[in-house]
Amino acid sequence: MDIWPLILLNGLTLGAVYFVASSGLTLIFGLMRVITLAHGTSFLFGGYLGYVAASVTGNWIVGLVAGLVAAGLLGLFTHQVLIRRFQDDDMRVALITLGVAVIGTDLMLAVFGGTATQVPFPQEFQVALQIPGIGDYPLIRLIILAIAVVLGLAIYLVIARTRFGSIVRAGVDDAPMTSATGVNVRVVFAVIFAVGSALAGLAGVISGTLFPLLPGQDGSYLLFSLVVVIVGGMGSIPGAAIGSVLVGVVSQFALVVAPTYAFVLTFALMVIVLAVRPQGIMGRPA
Repeated sequence: MDIWPLILLNGLTLGAVYFVASSGLTLIFGLMRVITLAHGTSFLFGGYLGYVAASVTGNWIVGLVAGLVAAGLLGLFTHQVLIRRFQDDDMRVALITLGVAVIGTDLMLAVFGGTATQVPFPQEFQVALQIPGIGDYPLIRLIILAIAVVLGLAIYLVIARTRFGSIVRAGVDDAPMTSATGVNVRVVFAVIFAVGSALAGLAGVISGTLFPLLPGQDGSYLLFSLVVVIVGGMGSIPGAAIGSVLVGVVSQFALVVAPTYAFVLTFALMVIVLAVRPQGIMGRPA
């Protein structure tokens, strides 16, 4: 068996997790231009709540829904109660969301402890499929890859092809003019922020199914989500998909070729993309 196709597929499935997390940040940071440092907190909070729900009910789907809803409500609270009045003040928003991230991380550490936890997955799906050129490959990774593809297509169609997506884009470009047409821009922005946070929570459950959930992962996934958004281009869902694939594949190949420098090589990708195309692969010039 050739190891390179296996590494490539591992990179794609890891990129699927990054995409689900970064698509939420693309909506918040890329579309709304709101700098939130609590995105990783939504990720870890959703993962832990999904773990609890799936463990209690024995149903993985319930865990997915619980993580998504819990993180969405956290995002809605953060936007409406904490940062809505200061949404245009980048420094204040960054500091407030940083405070949310620090407090949230400490609370989750106090409640769930420092031990690794993993979201339970149905026993009947813990099987491997025979893939030509690769061999046996876990079904769960392929399911997560499929979820990411369907989710990406759905988000793109909503933003690019629906009236709601047009309202979102118009509200970002010119909020006063959009409000003058009778659209409540504040409600639209609240929905986008909640959906973006919910996607981070969904990514937390998905990641917690593949890998153990640990305190401190919130910072790592926030960092990787930022890299994906910057590489792919601000506000671009296709760009987030391309960036996620590149980051996932590069990181997996780097772990095999140069494990000592894997982290450095992953961020070197961002440096190279910014040097060649400052607005990102699918971003629009300022």
